[in-house]
Amino acid sequence: MDTMSPQQRHTNMAAIHSSDTRPEMIVRRWLHSRGFRYRLNHRGLPGHPDIVLRKYRTCIFVNGCFWHGHEGCRYFRLPKTNVDFWRTKIERNRARDLRDHDALARLGWHTVVIWECSLRPSVRQQTLESLEQTLYHIFLKDREVNPALRSLH
Repeated sequence: MDTMSPQQRHTNMAAIHSSDTRPEMIVRRWLHSRGFRYRLNHRGLPGHPDIVLRKYRTCIFVNGCFWHGHEGCRYFRLPKTNVDFWRTKIERNRARDLRDHDALARLGWHTVVIWECSLRPSVRQQTLESLEQTLYHIFLKDREVNPALRSLH
């Protein structure tokens, strides 16, 4: 049973925003400190990625474990009330994520998903260093495959 009144729950849920979240800000600050330059929530791309690195043709999605249904994550549990609503909502979110990632791939963009739980203090550094290596790998691989990209900055 929910310990909050419907009005309190509504106020709580309404306060949750989809951009400029704490996990997203951690990734953005880290990228900027390493010299990566990016754009935010690019409206011209499917799914309006959280972070877009044009030089790397890479879109980064920073997903909340609850909202995107992170399987096997200890931070993802369906609420005990209104289960059908939440199951349907999270399944729709997952389907939309897959659809958007497929659309980005068809347009020639790479996608990276960073889960909220992987930005916990105990594993944050490892996650961000892995992201940096992934971006450099993508950059080099794209230029190896498509020589025309070598001249792009």
